[in-house]
Amino acid sequence: MLTSFERMVKSFSDWVTLVLGAPSSRAVIFGVPIGGHLFVEGLLLVVILFLLSQKSYKPPKRPLTKKEIDELCDEWVPEPLIPSVTKEMKYEPPVLESAAGPHTVINGKEVVNFTSANFLGFLGHKKLQESCTKALEKYGVGSCGPRGFYGTIDVHLDCEARIAKFLGTTDSILYSYGLSTMFSTIPAFCKKGDIVVVDEGVHWGIQNGLHLSRSTIIFFKHNDMKSLQSILEKVTHDNKRAEKLRRYIVVEAIYQNSGQIAPLDEIIKLKEKYRFRVILDESNSVGVLGSSGRGLTEHCRVPIEKVDIVTAAMGHALATEGGFCTGSARVIDHQRLSSSGYVFSASLPPYLASAAITAIDILEESPNLLTKLKENVAILHEGMKEIQGLEITSDPRSPIVFLKLKKSAGSLKADLQVLQDICDHLLKDYSIFLTTSKRSTVDKCKLPAGIRMYVSAAHTESDLRIACESLKKVAALVLACE
Repeated sequence: MLTSFERMVKSFSDWVTLVLGAPSSRAVIFGVPIGGHLFVEGLLLVVILFLLSQKSYKPPKRPLTKKEIDELCDEWVPEPLIPSVTKEMKYEPPVLESAAGPHTVINGKEVVNFTSANFLGFLGHKKLQESCTKALEKYGVGSCGPRGFYGTIDVHLDCEARIAKFLGTTDSILYSYGLSTMFSTIPAFCKKGDIVVVDEGVHWGIQNGLHLSRSTIIFFKHNDMKSLQSILEKVTHDNKRAEKLRRYIVVEAIYQNSGQIAPLDEIIKLKEKYRFRVILDESNSVGVLGSSGRGLTEHCRVPIEKVDIVTAAMGHALATEGGFCTGSARVIDHQRLSSSGYVFSASLPPYLASAAITAIDILEESPNLLTKLKENVAILHEGMKEIQGLEITSDPRSPIVFLKLKKSAGSLKADLQVLQDICDHLLKDYSIFLTTSKRSTVDKCKLPAGIRMYVSAAHTESDLRIACESLKKVAALVLACE
């Protein structure tokens, strides 16, 4: 027998079936018969959509009481603007108390300095100081505006013309800050969708310029031409749109993170074969490489017009500040309208432009400076050949002498700590000032850490010999304790 509840359910089900199946509940729309159940389902769908379109109910707001406000304020903890201070951050760096020449004063003590890229020894040069003084008296400290807006003075035009004449290019353009040269030049030419093949060892300034360009970035192994050729082959043959895209190769002449010299002659052959453009950063090679200091193109005997874009910071061999880009008139004119560092930044202070002109003049008048620099580099390389636990990774002709650990301590952080211990001992016990290749958190360079030494033409042979002997003793002491 059925229970009363089951009978009631059956009765209701029969009623619904009767209603939905009745002729009156059927309709014909556009010749299509619609059953009663479809009509009900459609009606339910309309109701659901109506309800979803209504604003959700919100209870009326009431003002917080003073007690509730105080409780919320006590509980609130703002996010820090900077990371919490770690033990490594508490390290007190040496304090420089004089000009960063070959000999300088650190914490009240005179030391031999190998941390400044003063390759030709121009820091403190009498002629450069006189040039700056005259420019200050004539023009004042700054030009008070971007180049295109009351910021161009005759000395800027003279400096651009002097650089172009020295390097054998058509024209050049000045930037007011060395790093901003790469920050601005790369995004001015490389845009979203372009392909940029770049060495994995480039310095942070180039990395940032590539990031700002939003181009498609492909890294090749450091200074490895087989890796470069493999990537160029893959890019051009596997990409059907490659011929319609702008394509660039970006390299440094002398790599700041390794001291290696780029084989420009091989790069140009690959560039011409696969139809790429080359952007070359000569920050560490202008005034250093070549028989007259004209950089990597002269060193490799490559006509400079084969390099599409050449950039350089002037804070190294030329001992001033700012940077420049040089090349064809078309390349330079494009930057005067589309390069952010040129259009929006205040122009280079006139006295620094004047100093750059004077530095180039001195370099051309004194070829013996280059001879002396090359001799010093050779002496240091020879003296550093057999150091316990360390090996030279830089090119024998590079004024950036780079030493890395033969056996890693296990991580980049641990390696840097060991290398820093060596530098600290050298400064404290032997008055030799060296630095490690520290990198910021945004630097994506994958090369090993090392000790970076900048050789100058102003270093004496005695400075170099003492540095070599002292480093051998300290490396043996520190690495023996590891």
